[in-house]
Amino acid sequence: MFLRPSRFAAQGGRITTSDPHAELRDQVLDTVLKGPGQSEPAIRTAAAAGTGVPADLQSLIDKIQRNAYKVTDEDVARLAEKYGDDRMFEIIVSAALGAAEKRLRIGLSVLERA
Repeated sequence: MFLRPSRFAAQGGRITTSDPHAELRDQVLDTVLKGPGQSEPAIRTAAAAGTGVPADLQSLIDKIQRNAYKVTDEDVARLAEKYGDDRMFEIIVSAALGAAEKRLRIGLSVLERA
C-alpha cells in the first residue's frame, strides 16, 4: 500500500530515489496500522487510506487528510464520547500518517518526472 521513496541520487542524468529510512518508516506504519491497540486495525488502516471508516468518523478523517489545521477540539470531543480517547488518538495518528505518506509519494513522483 505504501511506497519506499526519498533520498536522491543522480544516475545516468535521471533522478532516482532511494530512501535509507524506508524500512523504518514501513515498520512504523505497520505497527501503527496493524499492531495491538484499542481501535481495530481495519479502522486504523481505513483512516490512513482516507476512506472506508464508519460514517461518523469520515468528516474528521477528511479534515485530517486535507486540512488538519481545521480540526477542532469539538470535532474530537464529539467522537471521543463514542470511541474514547485512546481509540480516537490511534485513529487520528493513523489518518495523519496516511496523509503524510500520500504527500511524500506525490512529491517524490513529481521529482522523479522533473
